[in-house]
Amino acid sequence: MKKRHEQKLIVLSIALFLMFNIPFVLIFNVNGHVFGVPYFYVFIFSTWLLSVVISFIVLKRHYE
Repeated sequence: MKKRHEQKLIVLSIALFLMFNIPFVLIFNVNGHVFGVPYFYVFIFSTWLLSVVISFIVLKRHYE
């Protein structure tokens, strides 16, 4: 794997660590809904989905 791809994945891991940290997660622990789904779950699953997509793009470029 190229060094720049490794660096991108490390930065993504650090960003996810900070985003799933308790003080930041508690910001979204409020009463409110998006299409009937609480903000907390929308934040958690949209962040997770975004990280999977970014990881896929970085790794796909590596194997081309």
